Amino acid sequence: MKRHLESLLHRALSAAVRSGELRVEVPERIQLEEPSDPAFGDLASNVAMTLARQAGKPPRAIAQAILARLDDPHGYLAGTDIAGPGFINLRASLTFWRALLAEALDAGEAYGRPDFGAGKRVQVEFVSANPTGPLHVGHGRGAVIGDVVARVLETAGFDVEREYYVNDFGRQMDVLGRSVLVRYRQLGGEDVALDEDAYPGEYVMDVARDLRTEQPALLRHPEGDAVTLAARFAEGVLLARIKEDLAAFGIHFDRFVSERGLHDQGVLDRALAVVPERFLYREGDALLFRTTDYGDEKDRAVRRTSGLPTYFGGDIAHFHETLGRGFDELVNVLGADHHGYTARLRAAIAALGGEPDRLRVLLVQLVNLTRAGQPVRMGKRAGEFVTLREVLDEVGADAARFFFLLRKSDSPLEFDLELAKKQSTDNPVFYVQYAHARIASVFRQAAAAGIDAEAPASLDPIGEAELEVLRALARYPDVVEVVARALEPHRLAFYLQELAGAFHRYYNQHRILTDDPATTAARLALVRAVRQVLRNALALTGVSVPDRM
Repeated sequence: MKRHLESLLHRALSAAVRSGELRVEVPERIQLEEPSDPAFGDLASNVAMTLARQAGKPPRAIAQAILARLDDPHGYLAGTDIAGPGFINLRASLTFWRALLAEALDAGEAYGRPDFGAGKRVQVEFVSANPTGPLHVGHGRGAVIGDVVARVLETAGFDVEREYYVNDFGRQMDVLGRSVLVRYRQLGGEDVALDEDAYPGEYVMDVARDLRTEQPALLRHPEGDAVTLAARFAEGVLLARIKEDLAAFGIHFDRFVSERGLHDQGVLDRALAVVPERFLYREGDALLFRTTDYGDEKDRAVRRTSGLPTYFGGDIAHFHETLGRGFDELVNVLGADHHGYTARLRAAIAALGGEPDRLRVLLVQLVNLTRAGQPVRMGKRAGEFVTLREVLDEVGADAARFFFLLRKSDSPLEFDLELAKKQSTDNPVFYVQYAHARIASVFRQAAAAGIDAEAPASLDPIGEAELEVLRALARYPDVVEVVARALEPHRLAFYLQELAGAFHRYYNQHRILTDDPATTAARLALVRAVRQVLRNALALTGVSVPDRM
C-alpha cells in the first residue's frame, strides 16, 4: 500500500515536470519513510531536497509544486504538509488503512514478500565450525543468523544454497588426533598426559572409548598413522554430532564441503593455474599472495615452505570450486575473530576472475551467557565453553533462536538463561508467541459462539482504535525488504515484538467478539491479518507458532 502513496507523489512530480514548472529528471521511484516523530504524519519524503540542486529552486518550492498537482482519487490521504527545509509529510486516511488491511488479507502468506531476488543464485555459508568438538553458543548464534538470512533471501525471490564448509585439514586435525590417541592410551592403562594444546573436554574421552571399540589394535600402527586414523575417526563422530545438534536447532544444509576433499582432488593447483602471476610471489620455498592490494594488513601464504596448503590456500580452493558453480552472490557468516578475513577473501575472488563485491561477510560477535545476571560457568563436556546442546536442552530451540536475534550480529549479545525459560511476558519470545496463542483462543471462542472467524467482512467498522495495529501491519513488507537487502535479521525480532505489543494493547483495551456482528466481523478480519503476519515473520525466524500456551 505504501507504493500507492509513492505513486501519487511520482505522478505529481511528473506533472510538474511536464508543465515546465520543474526542470528535473524524475527518479524511478520516490521513497517514503516513517518520520521519527509521529506528529509529522504517517509517511514522509525528502524528494524535494534531493532535487533542489538539479531544479535550481529551494526544496520547499519544489515540495509546493508537487503537492499542488497531487491527485488522490481513492481518498487515501487525510492531509499533507511541508515541514522543515522541505520534507513532504503525508497523513493516511482510514480509507487507506482499510485498503491496506484488505490487501494483507488477500495476500495471505504472500504478504510482505519482496521479489527483487528474481531467481539470482546466492550461496550462504555459515557455521562451518571445525569438526574438533561440539558446537558452542557462539556457533549457535552464527547458525541462526545464517539460517534466517537464507530464509529471508528465499522469501525475496533468490535461489539459495546453504553450505557448511568443513575445515578438516591442517594442524587442528593433527591436534585432535593426538588428543584422542592420548585418551585411547589412558583407557588402556598407560600413564600418558595430554599436551598443553590438546583438546581437554570429556567428549574426547567419549570418542576415544568408541575408537577402542571400533579399532582395538590401533596402537599396532606407527604413531603417525595412528594419529591420522584417530583424527579421521574423531572427525566422523564429531561431525555427526554437530549435524544432530543443528537438526535439533532447526538448521539444515544443502551441501557439506570438505577442505581435505578439495585438496585431495587437487583443486588448489587448478585454482592457482588461473590466478594471474601478479597476485603471487615466492619468499623462500613459501608461496605468498598479494592480499595487501585489497586492504589486508599483510600478504598471506598460500603454501608453506613444506609445500602444504595453508588455511588461506584452502579458502582459494574453496572459492574456485564455488565460483565455478555460477553463484551471483556469496554470503559468508563468520565469527568475530575473523574480522580481518574479508579483505583476503575478496582478494582471492578477484584473483579467480570474480567480482569482489559479490562477497558479503557478516561478522557474529560473542555471546555472554548469564543466569539471572550472573555469568555462566564453562561446561564440563566441552572443557572450554558451554555447548549449544546444553543451551537447547535447558531453554529449547524457540527461545534460543529468538534470543540470538535480539541484537545486531556484529554486537555482543547477553543471553540470560533464566529469562529465556520464563513463561511470562518478560520473555520476548513468549511475548510474541503469546500473541498468536491469544488469537487462536479468540477463534476458538468465536467457533464456540457459532461465529465464522474466517468469513469475509466489511471493513467499515475499522477506525481510530485499530490504527496502531494497522501501522504495525503496514511496516512488515518494508522490514522484510530491509532484512533481505541489508542482511540484518535482528530486525525481524524487533518487528515481531512491536507487532505483538500493538496487538496485546489492542486486545486488552477492546473486545474482539462484540454484541455488534459487523464490528465483530471487522475485528476478526484484523486479527486474521495479525495472525498471518505473525506466522509469516516467525517462519522466517524459524520459531514455532503455538495455538496454546
